[in-house]
Amino acid sequence: MNTPDQRTFSFELFPPKTSEGMDKLKTAVKRLNAVGPRYFSCTYGAGGSTRERTFATVDWLREQGIDTAPHLACIGSEKDEIRDIVGHYIEQGIDRLVALRGDMPSGMGRAGVGTFHYANELVTFLREEYGDRFKLEVAAYPEFHPQAPSAQADLENFKRKVEAGADTAITQYFYSAEAYFWFLEECQRMQIEVPIIAGVMPISNYSQLARFSDACGAEIPRWIRKRLEGFGDDKESIRSFGHDVVLELCQRLLDGGAPGLHFYTMNQSAPTLKLWRELGLPEGG
Repeated sequence: MNTPDQRTFSFELFPPKTSEGMDKLKTAVKRLNAVGPRYFSCTYGAGGSTRERTFATVDWLREQGIDTAPHLACIGSEKDEIRDIVGHYIEQGIDRLVALRGDMPSGMGRAGVGTFHYANELVTFLREEYGDRFKLEVAAYPEFHPQAPSAQADLENFKRKVEAGADTAITQYFYSAEAYFWFLEECQRMQIEVPIIAGVMPISNYSQLARFSDACGAEIPRWIRKRLEGFGDDKESIRSFGHDVVLELCQRLLDGGAPGLHFYTMNQSAPTLKLWRELGLPEGG
């Protein structure tokens, strides 16, 4: 079991679409960074649809001296494109990447897919090209990837990513601690030994959460969904109930030995910081 000082706590951001959004992100990051997370990750759109915005966000984070882990999605990309992106990150002093397959860009059929089809291929390529230059994070799915043909097939896909050279995994968010701990047991059975950081999504907007969850396959347990639906437009009750649910989940994860938490902040500071402080997580680095 990991001791508290060995655990990894990190925050995820997405690149804003507008200058106003960027201003809000900068304010949120300064508040979040004050508690001393290990790093911030920054998402990257399907087929590079947010590439320039991701670069701008990562560049700003590095200008602040903040450890940053950009997402690198490979599907639809060729090797030279990946080299170009990674070269930019090397110039920025990046030493951690989140290596992902990514979602198929809309309108792209199988014939349009580039060199890479799966994340394990990206991890293999990065290790062949750059050795141990980067710490590589990959995705894990305690409730299984929505496109996986079976639970076992998804576990085998995850093992391939780890064996290709991943250092650590970050899970899709979930609200069932049992699903996470079962996933860890299955990974242990299959001799998958990398740390698997639990992904945490604070609940502050039910309609947004339901939309994301339906798209990515994350399960909202029926009792949580029904309670949230029952609050209607009462935003304060949604936030209060959602906070209590996620706070209890985080505590169970930490008590059960999770090696860390990765918070999907949605570019907001308040919900995550409230969880951080009520969990008694270390502040200031």
